[in-house]
Amino acid sequence: MMPKHCLSAIAAALVLTATAAPAYAGKAKGWEEYGVDASIAFPNHGGIRNFEANEERGLWIEDRQRRWYYAKFIGNCRGIDYANGIAFDTRGSSSFDRFGAIAVNGDYCLIESLVTAEKPLPRKERLKLRKDVRAEAQKAVAPKD
Repeated sequence: MMPKHCLSAIAAALVLTATAAPAYAGKAKGWEEYGVDASIAFPNHGGIRNFEANEERGLWIEDRQRRWYYAKFIGNCRGIDYANGIAFDTRGSSSFDRFGAIAVNGDYCLIESLVTAEKPLPRKERLKLRKDVRAEAQKAVAPKD
């Protein structure tokens, strides 16, 4: 049988780890500076956690540490806005950077730049914001009756 002081030390350690773990688990480390050239290590071994298209112009990419990047395409990348899955072509490298490409429905989309970024707004909010901006622009250029 264990002495009482050993059991109380073990109980105290369990309480400390139980209270510290949830506080650490949900926090993602962000970037010190946004818009800096970046690369994502080991995308073929779970380095990429999530992605979200910015229409056909670019792609937000989340890495395994929950940090976000923005990949801007050379030209438009048709079909990426509605794609369920994409492939990241690293061109034989162990990291994904601006020299890589993205394959969508059999088409290749070349990357112009890959930079650090903030987490994107949810899709519905982005679409509403885009609609509001277009409506304001239409009011500005439309003749007044």
